Amino acid sequence: QVHLVESGGGLVQAGGSLRLSCAASGRAASNYAMGWFRQAPGKEREFVAAITSSGGNTYYADSVKGRFTISRTKNTVYLQMNTLKLEDTAVYYCAAARFLYTNSAAISRMYDYWGQGTQVTVSS
Repeated sequence: QVHLVESGGGLVQAGGSLRLSCAASGRAASNYAMGWFRQAPGKEREFVAAITSSGGNTYYADSVKGRFTISRTKNTVYLQMNTLKLEDTAVYYCAAARFLYTNSAAISRMYDYWGQGTQVTVSS
């Protein structure tokens, strides 16, 4: 069992930055790949970014490439979000996957555990 707790969400103006954190605890949490997903009102949950357990490989949605950066320490994963846009407004979820592959990083059902989410609101 892996427990995930997100933090760092909030209200920011367009063009600003936020850093989300996700603390993982539990059995062998450091062995899990980690990902961030988001869900805006009335929309389906979508992939944002992912990182392997070693931190050696990262994956990004096209919509955030060049603006967001995922990184991790042993048991914490971060999402640095720069140049935020109105369309980045969503609840952001952290997720953990025991196995992650290049062609599966964006697939939510590949993730075994999920956090409760943190709200990010970008205002004009």
